[in-house]
Amino acid sequence: MRSDLDIAQAAHKRPILDLAPEQAGIPNEALEPYGRFKAKLSLEYIRTLDSRPDGKLILVTAISPTPAGEGKTTTTVGLGDALNYIGKRAMICLREPSLGPVFGMKGGAAGGGMAQVVPMEDINLHFTGDFNAIALANNLLAALIDNHIHHGNKLGFDVRRISWRRVVDLNDRALRQIVVGLGGTANGFPREDRFDIVVASEVMAIFCLVKNLKELKERLADIVVGYSLAGKPIRARDLQAQGAMAALLKEALAPNLVQTLENNLALVHGGPFANIAHGCNTVLATSTALKLADYVVTEAGFGADLGAEKFLDIKCRKAGLKPSAVVLVATVRALKYHGGVEVKDVGSENLEALRLGLVNLERHIHNITKNFGLPCVVAINHRTEDTAAEIALLQATAASLGVEVVLAEHWAKGGAGAAELARAVVKLCERPNHFKFLYEDQATLWDKVQTIATKIYAAAGISADAKVRAQFAQLEAEGYGHLPVCIAKTQYSFSSDAKLRGAPSDHLLNIREVRLAAGAGFVVVVCGDIMTMPGLPVVPAANGIDINDAGEITGLS
Repeated sequence: MRSDLDIAQAAHKRPILDLAPEQAGIPNEALEPYGRFKAKLSLEYIRTLDSRPDGKLILVTAISPTPAGEGKTTTTVGLGDALNYIGKRAMICLREPSLGPVFGMKGGAAGGGMAQVVPMEDINLHFTGDFNAIALANNLLAALIDNHIHHGNKLGFDVRRISWRRVVDLNDRALRQIVVGLGGTANGFPREDRFDIVVASEVMAIFCLVKNLKELKERLADIVVGYSLAGKPIRARDLQAQGAMAALLKEALAPNLVQTLENNLALVHGGPFANIAHGCNTVLATSTALKLADYVVTEAGFGADLGAEKFLDIKCRKAGLKPSAVVLVATVRALKYHGGVEVKDVGSENLEALRLGLVNLERHIHNITKNFGLPCVVAINHRTEDTAAEIALLQATAASLGVEVVLAEHWAKGGAGAAELARAVVKLCERPNHFKFLYEDQATLWDKVQTIATKIYAAAGISADAKVRAQFAQLEAEGYGHLPVCIAKTQYSFSSDAKLRGAPSDHLLNIREVRLAAGAGFVVVVCGDIMTMPGLPVVPAANGIDINDAGEITGLS
C-alpha cells in the first residue's frame, strides 16, 4: 500500500499561477508565488472582494478523537473535491500544520490517501514561514519586556506577575518551567519563565481572528503582558511593541493558496490547536474563500466539543460568520474504541461495542443540532473492515436522532468517493438554519464556563480553588467579563480525564488556571492536566523522517 507521502509525491500538480485565474478568477498580480505550487494571496486584492456575496459555509468536525483515527482533515479535503466533482464551485480552508505533532505523535495535517493538499512536504515542514513569523513576533515582545526591566523598569513591572511566555514550534517538555536572566547583571534579572508551543500563543490567536493590518496592530497593542507592583495591567502598547510585531507578521498575514490532489484550490492559513487554543484557520482565509466560491468547507480541530464549540462561540461570534451545515466525521473503528475495545481489536466486527460507543456520536449530534441549532450530517470515513451490520446499526441510530449518515470513500477514491456526501451537504445547506450561540456576551465568565461544561460536556458543574475564583473576579472587575471563553482541556474525552471514553456525564470540570488573552478577545480556562507545551512520545515521529541524497523527504505522514 502506498503511503500518503508516496501519493503526494506522485501527484500531478498544476502551477498555481495557472490554476488560480482559471478556477477563481484571481489575477497573477494578486499572487506572490513561493515556488511553482504555492502562493500568498495579496491583502490588496482581498479588499477588492468586499462587494461580492458570500458563499455557503460548511463546518467539518468530528467525534472525540481516538488512537483508532477519524479523518477530519481528510474528509474536509475529500468533501471539497467532491463538491467540485458534482459541479459546484467549492474551496477548502485548512489550518497549517504545527511541527510539534509532525515530529511528535500525530503526524502532519495535509489530509490522507487520495484526499490531500499538496505540496504535502512543504505544507507540513515550514510552508511559507508563517509560524516562524508568529514565533518571532511573540518572542520579540518577550525580549522587550526583559529589556525594559533591565534598563530601569520605568513601567514598574512586578516580575512575579509577568504573564507573557516565550514560544517555540516543537514539543519540548523541558521548557515548561525555566529560569531566565542567569549569569550576572549584564543578563538582566533572574525570574521564572516558561515556553508554550507556537499554536498556543496569543499572537497566533490574534493572527487568526483579524481581517487586516490595522486590526492586527490594534489587537497586538491590547495584549496584557503582566502587572505592575500596584496591580495595574501593562500592555504591549506600553512597550511600543505592536508596530515591530506587526511588521514581522505583514507577509504572513496574506493567506496561502495551494491545491488538492485533484487540482482544486485550497487556502491553508493559521493553525491554533483546539485543545489549548481556539482551533480554527484564519478569519481572513475563510472570509476570502466565501467571496471566491459558492461553497466553502473548513474544519475545526479535534472533536466537536472543542473545535466546533470554539469555532461557533468564538470565531463566528467575532467574525459575523454563520455556517450553513455541519459535517460530523466518525469511523466505525473509533466508535468501537469509545465502546471499550482496545485499538488492536477495533478491526473486528463488534456490534455491542459499537452500540456502547455510539453514545459519543449521539452527544455530539445533540450538541450541534440542539445546542447550536445547526443542520448536521454524519460522514463515516469508510474503511474496508467496516461490516454491513455495523453500518446499518450506525445509520439506524443516527436516523432516530433525525440525522443522515453517509458512507464516504474519499480516502480511497478522492472526490468521486464522497459525491454522495457532497449532495447531502448541498441539500443540508438549503434547510432552515436556527444557529445560536451557546451563551450570551453579558453572562459572567464563570457562568460561560459552567454553561459549556454542563451543556456540551454533560458535567455536573465546575470547580476551582480560591486563587482561580479570585482571577475570575479580577477579570470581571477589569472589564473583561463580556469576552467569550476558550476551554483548554484534553481532546480525548468530554471530561477533563483523557481515560474516560464514550460520553461520561455528571463529572466535575476542575479549572486549574485562567489566562487573559485581551488582544485575541477571549479568556483561556485551563482544565485538568492539559499542557500548553506538549512533550514528545517514547518513539517520536521524528525518528522515522529522513531525506535521501536526491533531496527527497521520506517517512513524513
